Amino acid sequence: MLNVRKKRRSGLIMEKGGDTVSLEENKAVVRRLYKAFDKRNLGLLDELVAHDYIDHPRQFRGRESYKQHLTTFFKSFPDSHETIEDIIAEGDRVWVHVKGIGTHKGEFRGIAPTGKKIKWGAVSIWRIVDGKIAEMWCAVVDELDSYKQLGIGAIE
Repeated sequence: MLNVRKKRRSGLIMEKGGDTVSLEENKAVVRRLYKAFDKRNLGLLDELVAHDYIDHPRQFRGRESYKQHLTTFFKSFPDSHETIEDIIAEGDRVWVHVKGIGTHKGEFRGIAPTGKKIKWGAVSIWRIVDGKIAEMWCAVVDELDSYKQLGIGAIE
C-alpha cells in the first residue's frame, strides 16, 4: 500500500517499504528519456531503463531490445523529434502526451523510404521502479494516420 503525503518544495511523495520517491523525480526520469531520444544518446538508457524493461505494445522485453528498436526507428526517421506536451505522474506511473515529427529516410516496417515528413501524436504510460523505467504502454497512437502521411493506401 502506498501512503501519499505532501512534502515541502517537491510536491507529493510516495512511501512504500520505507522508500520515498517524488512524483517530480519520476517525471524527471521520463523527461530525461525523451531528451536522450532527441540527442540519440542510447547510452543514457543504461541509466534510465531497467535491464528487464517490458514494452507492452511492441511485445518485447529488455533494455537491449529497446535500444535495438530505437536504433531501427532512428534509421527510418533520422531527424525525428518529439516534444512533451503534457506530463502527469500518479503513484509509480507517468503519463506523457507527445507530438513528433520526422522525415521518412529509411525503411520503416517494410516500407521503402518516401522522403515524406510526417507528424504524430502519442500518449504513453511509463512505470518507474527504483528510479528506472520498468514498463511502457501506449494508450493512444494513430498509426493509420502515419501510414496515410507516408502515402500508403490500405494496410492489410
